[in-house]
Amino acid sequence: MEFTKKDILNALETITAPGAGGNLIATDSIKNIVIFDKEVLVDVTIGNPSLQAKKRVEVDIMKTIHEKVHQKIQVKVNVITETPKVVAPTPIIKNDKLPGVKNVIAIASGKGGVGKSTITANVAVTLAKKGYKVGILDADVYGPSIHLMFDVANEKPLSIEIDGASKMKPIENYGVKVLSLGFFTKPNEAVIWRGAMASKALNQMIFDSHWGELDFLLIDLPPGTGDIHLSIVQSLSVTGAVIVSTPQNIALADAKKGIAMFKQASINVPVLGIVENMSYFTPAELPENKYYIFGKDGAKELAADINTKFLGEIPLVQSIRESGDVGHPAALQENSPIALAFEEITNNIVSELEKRNANLPETEVVQMTNTKGCSTN
Repeated sequence: MEFTKKDILNALETITAPGAGGNLIATDSIKNIVIFDKEVLVDVTIGNPSLQAKKRVEVDIMKTIHEKVHQKIQVKVNVITETPKVVAPTPIIKNDKLPGVKNVIAIASGKGGVGKSTITANVAVTLAKKGYKVGILDADVYGPSIHLMFDVANEKPLSIEIDGASKMKPIENYGVKVLSLGFFTKPNEAVIWRGAMASKALNQMIFDSHWGELDFLLIDLPPGTGDIHLSIVQSLSVTGAVIVSTPQNIALADAKKGIAMFKQASINVPVLGIVENMSYFTPAELPENKYYIFGKDGAKELAADINTKFLGEIPLVQSIRESGDVGHPAALQENSPIALAFEEITNNIVSELEKRNANLPETEVVQMTNTKGCSTN
């Protein structure tokens, strides 16, 4: 199956933009086209915010590409509502950044189950304890858990008016503002979405929300290197990334892939360092003993290999799991060994971030994905 971006553009010229009086190309409604092998991603803006108008243009684009280019192309359409210029409010995005948000930090892992959300929650409350203004965006759309860890599972974000536009107000607990897809789904409901649908929901949580003034917005990413990760770096200027791994080789192998993604020339997000979770186990009856169940110093050695900072280690402790389960992050326990461990990690993250901001320019959003196996022709 051979086709190019020009073939797609020619097909889209035959579609009339809703309420615009011209075709999608002539009205500059098509903002981006990305080709992944047999898959086409189309970003389109329309002025009509109704669900009916969005669905119509989405169906028209899919149908036309199948009819005029090839019927077996997988088409994903991201419909963005653009407010008419005559009533345009203050732009939500300014210089590729959320207004009032100083630093955006992605918390990532190559492998699931390494405790990435636990690290995110505890670093967030540690930052808040230090007096910083902090928010968390739970971008793990298929397995959100931050709302549970902050004991706000039964809350619902309210709608507030900002500069004439309706915005979501994040839920706040322990001094941290939180938005998660978990607020909008039932506890036993599986989220069965294709990548484009998940990206739409994520963009709404980012740009249709009022975060206010934040020193740090932590983004709890899903495992792996997929659509959500690309959507984030295409939407936001990410200041830096923190990688979470356990010590064993299989987790480290996946962590390397996550690091490689951020370091790609087309993405170029600085990696602030690596956190090792579940580093060792110490039984209560043998407080001087350390048992390296998953291996020893794996993440520390990986950090040395790639010349990045080893941010610290968190032991395998039952109270961390229990605290997360009851919605009270373990770092809230004043002067406990666990709280001190998270404080060391948090101090290292802040230190590395200060170095990054002093020595490197702001991260640019990714305009076009140029990853291996993708085409932008």
